Amino acid sequence: MVQLGLKPGSAHVTVDALLRITNETSISDFLLLGFSQHPEQQPLLFGLFLAVYLVTVLGNLLIILAISSHPRLHTPMYFFLANLSFTDTCFSCTIVPKVLLNIHTQHYTISHTGCLVQMFFFMELALLDDFLLAVMAYDRYMAICLPLHYTTIMGPQRCLLLVAASWLSSHLLAFSLCLRMSQFSFCASHAIPHFFCDLLPLLKLACSDTHIFQLMMFAEAALSGVVPLTCVLVSYVHIIHTILRIPSAGGKHKVFSTCGSHLTVVTLFYGTLFLVYFQPSSSYSADTGMATSVVYTMVTPMLNPFIYSLRNSDMKGALCRFFSWGKCSTL
Repeated sequence: MVQLGLKPGSAHVTVDALLRITNETSISDFLLLGFSQHPEQQPLLFGLFLAVYLVTVLGNLLIILAISSHPRLHTPMYFFLANLSFTDTCFSCTIVPKVLLNIHTQHYTISHTGCLVQMFFFMELALLDDFLLAVMAYDRYMAICLPLHYTTIMGPQRCLLLVAASWLSSHLLAFSLCLRMSQFSFCASHAIPHFFCDLLPLLKLACSDTHIFQLMMFAEAALSGVVPLTCVLVSYVHIIHTILRIPSAGGKHKVFSTCGSHLTVVTLFYGTLFLVYFQPSSSYSADTGMATSVVYTMVTPMLNPFIYSLRNSDMKGALCRFFSWGKCSTL
């Protein structure tokens, strides 16, 4: 194995593999070198990622089917959860199939257009996850802190409006960054030390002046990250204040249990995103970026169905009835 002089932090690949890839690559293609530096581990990675992908898709689809088929779950909270599961399914489908194809075929190229399209859907769905988590926190705030007005305020039209606004905002923010990125020229190597077309690794290959783009990126990060996170934090400050006023310990536990799953998902989501994106592109580390990217692109979407179903008796009951298991009456 030898180190290639592509960029600081670039992946390591064999000379033969690089020559083969370069011969097959046009000047407009990019090379996704994320997992190519460990060829002996690729069969294991392929099996692991395939298993994670299947569990993610099946788990989230089961959540959607259980919610849609069980009238008791036709409430705002589960409507938002169904949208989150749909988003996680699409999010996983944007990244993992290409990773599996690259590992299986040992062909690491992706076209310039394909790279921008993948980056657009990745950013749009990640932003949508962000907005939906904020909407779900607002829903829990309304249900716990203003229960008498909950049904009136969180009606079907308000729920649809919140989801539609989340979709529209994420689409516009992702499109504006991708449109700007499409105007950049890129350096000769075209080797991305990542397993998908992420924003920061692609930005490091740009030969154009990226200062305005980085300002634009941080402004959008503040809008799409800090604002929803602030909404989540403010909502939970009011929720915790309300819970502390409940006299019985059992009552406190019952109310807070409806928020525990959401808090777990929020922690996983924001924790990994802040590690990768809230830093200057000059200090970006490819190894750290890939490790944390595996968590939020593969692990978190897989864990969400388990987090929301295993700690929720209504969801467990709905899944049990969906499969017509005999023990449903005991849940």
